[in-house]
Amino acid sequence: MKHNVILVLLDGLNHQVAHHAMGHLHAYVEADRAALYRLECELPALSRPLYECILTGVPPIDSGIVHNQVSRLSSQRSIFHYAREGGIATAAAAYHWVSELYNRTPFDPVRDRHTHAPKLPIQHGLFYYADHYPDSHLFADAEYLRRKYRPGFMLVHPMNIDDAGHRHGLDSSQYRNSARSADVLLADYLATWLAEGYQVLVTADHGMNNDRSHNGLLPEERDVPLFVFGDGFSLDPNAKPLQTELCGTICQLLGVAHDKPLCRELLS
Repeated sequence: MKHNVILVLLDGLNHQVAHHAMGHLHAYVEADRAALYRLECELPALSRPLYECILTGVPPIDSGIVHNQVSRLSSQRSIFHYAREGGIATAAAAYHWVSELYNRTPFDPVRDRHTHAPKLPIQHGLFYYADHYPDSHLFADAEYLRRKYRPGFMLVHPMNIDDAGHRHGLDSSQYRNSARSADVLLADYLATWLAEGYQVLVTADHGMNNDRSHNGLLPEERDVPLFVFGDGFSLDPNAKPLQTELCGTICQLLGVAHDKPLCRELLS
């Protein structure tokens, strides 16, 4: 069965904070209408390499996107490529590095901030380029894209949790409250997305440490959440998904041909 999918990538969200600070998402889990899994992110625990990993299923040492300053188009096939080739509309409200990976690089704000280009992998995009760009605006950008273009696959990628972590560190009220704010924002949209038949995944690229950074092996840097919502998921508590399996799992939900690893235990 083919499904529409929304992937929410909460940049920099540590699993522990997701577990204790996101009450709305956990309400679905407690009602057996969602599941939460712990993922260990690939290395290095840096943003651009892990956007590439999540969206292509290829770890950084193989993709060549090995740090945040590698600014070039991806050489891999992403969810956006598979979806577009399968006749599914694609969209993203995301940080500009995502545009640089899959559409055009270097990012030109005048040309690329508002993207509507059917031949590009990300056909409809609203891309921001300031880490403090408000999550409230980002979610509104995403909902605009969803309502106007009805994408079968959409990426929603806010940055304020990561920004708060870099400013204040893991063990700070600012970081935790940024996660709580994202949870409240999701509460404004999640029920509508599910009612309209979307399968929703909420995850993170990496976590955060008390040095106000991330790039190492500490659990707080590598352990990230994966919430799944929708009847396309099994909600099997014994499933053990990997970050490299998210791309293939989403392609499987979309019903498009792909050659990526996936976690079959996640799917109903």
